[in-house]
Amino acid sequence: MWVLRLSILVGRVSEVRADLVPDDLWERVAPLLPPAPERRHRHPGRLRVPDRTALAGVLFVLRTGVAWRDVPAEAVGCSGVTAWRRLRDWTEAGVWPRLHAALLTELRRAELLDLDDCAVDGSHVRALKGGTTSAPHPSTAPAPVPSTT
Repeated sequence: MWVLRLSILVGRVSEVRADLVPDDLWERVAPLLPPAPERRHRHPGRLRVPDRTALAGVLFVLRTGVAWRDVPAEAVGCSGVTAWRRLRDWTEAGVWPRLHAALLTELRRAELLDLDDCAVDGSHVRALKGGTTSAPHPSTAPAPVPSTT
């Protein structure tokens, strides 16, 4: 009986993963990911979750907006914490700027990149030359309490 339940669960997990990370997306992302670290021989610990499964967890959070702790491990294939850690590692390794550049190159080659109508959001970019600053804002903190000594 438990074998049947396991096969149903495995079928469901691979189905969801295929939906979250289609083959064409995985073919673009996989070469950009850093190699997995070597496993220790003496105390190897748990098996590492495959990168595609972790990417499915990341995309699940992006698509649904759930908190990392609320990712359903049964449906995605890994916990939200595992997906978050892998996202952190990939961000530190510079995967996302390389993926962005690769996708832009692919769009340019196919002549599908049209920048005639575009919007640029610079609200998260630091003003390197100082920018304009307004007058200092008055403090909204309460006045210090007088000493009782």
